[in-house]
Amino acid sequence: MARTLLVVDSLSDWSPYYPSDQVIAFETYLATEKEASEHRVRIINLCSSYSYLSDGYYCSLLAEARGHHVIPSVKVLNDIEKKVLYQLQLEDLSQTLGKVFKNQDKNNEIKVLSFFGTTQEPAFQELARLLFERFSCPIMEVTLGYGQQWEITDLKAVSHRELDDENETLFAAALDKFSKKVWRKGRARKTARYDLAILVNPSEAMPPSNRGALKKFISIGRELGIEVELITQQHYARLPEFDALFIRETTAIDHHTYRFAKKAEAEGLVVIDDPTSILRCTNKVYLADLFRTNKVPSPKTWILHKGNSEHLDKLESKAGFPVVIKIPDGSFSKGIVKVHNRKELDEKVAELFQKSALLLAQEFLYTDFDWRIGVFNNKALYACRYYMVKNHWQIYKHGEKRTDSGHFETMPTFEAPKGVLDAALKASQTIGNGLYGVDVKEKDGKGYVIEVNDNPNIDRGVEDKYLGDELYRQIMAEFLRRMENSSKGI
Repeated sequence: MARTLLVVDSLSDWSPYYPSDQVIAFETYLATEKEASEHRVRIINLCSSYSYLSDGYYCSLLAEARGHHVIPSVKVLNDIEKKVLYQLQLEDLSQTLGKVFKNQDKNNEIKVLSFFGTTQEPAFQELARLLFERFSCPIMEVTLGYGQQWEITDLKAVSHRELDDENETLFAAALDKFSKKVWRKGRARKTARYDLAILVNPSEAMPPSNRGALKKFISIGRELGIEVELITQQHYARLPEFDALFIRETTAIDHHTYRFAKKAEAEGLVVIDDPTSILRCTNKVYLADLFRTNKVPSPKTWILHKGNSEHLDKLESKAGFPVVIKIPDGSFSKGIVKVHNRKELDEKVAELFQKSALLLAQEFLYTDFDWRIGVFNNKALYACRYYMVKNHWQIYKHGEKRTDSGHFETMPTFEAPKGVLDAALKASQTIGNGLYGVDVKEKDGKGYVIEVNDNPNIDRGVEDKYLGDELYRQIMAEFLRRMENSSKGI
């Protein structure tokens, strides 16, 4: 569990706000040597000046030297002081600014105050959030002007000492929301030793864990001494508050889930899915080559390159029909087609090549179901049979208005065929020691790995059908083990 401190120039600076023993003067922080502790320390630097070699600058510099997690970081302080540096990080915001300023008077300069990535004006909220992700500064003034288009003309860190009564209230509310552990009256002292964030997307149609499963992770985590909190995309800057991150949102490389994983890893958090696993699992071309190199049993596979018709000729002669064509980063059976002849092959690859320069072709192995073996830290946790949708060749069938899925059977791992388990474990070991769902087809007692998923489904009433609460307990216990090792520097 983390300890959060607010550093101010003088304790008198905090007089407008509720007293707290977590507020300390810079002089006190300066005189405090780094303590040996199993708890992480987070510093919110509220000194009045962040200019080079000021008390505020040294506060962030010392915090980083002591291994404390600080907002704002020295990098942010240096960037925000120099327009040439921060402008490089603003070039991709034109689309966001365009949405905000559809009906704005182009002759007016606009100033917006942001408190921990929130602002009183709803129209500017998304912009404030994006800027806080890049420049995590407690209070920031954003100046916007119109040249050939709307653009950010100035960014400036603002001291809480400069705020009027109305903005002091907004700042206090934003601080309280940003870090609930700070100065809230009467808050019960938590007994949890560690804090774990679970990243979710409440609007995701097919999330990797349903509400029932999330509730189980929270309750069982607390039984083990882990305080569990659900967070969303908007809480990116809060990651340093936690000891671990558990991503329960469908992952992708060009997506905020990958940025969350990278940020968490950089901050020293235990993270599942770790960025390396995401990178390796989300691209089927990579997996195909990885399996080939490591002799993981898998269906015969060919890589198709856009514009190379010889690849299609070779595929037709070697594989025959039907054959399965996949885009490299599809999920939930999306971007996967089965073709029955050369005409269909030419048509479908032409469509899919619009999304990717490389495609994957795989021999078609007919089975009534796919095995899914859940693996964590190279140990098989659960085994499921996912059956194909009736009158369809996949476990998901996507229609215009709804998605159908086949039924399932969950069983103890010792009831899964040895060939399936062996193939699944061999495949997962090529990725890492994270949490994976390995899809395997069984033929004549042998397992053929289709793919490894870095973000496997764990749904209440499905994957936990056999183990029940024990499935969640094993996962949270592994998080606890890793957090304990991390706190010891192992």
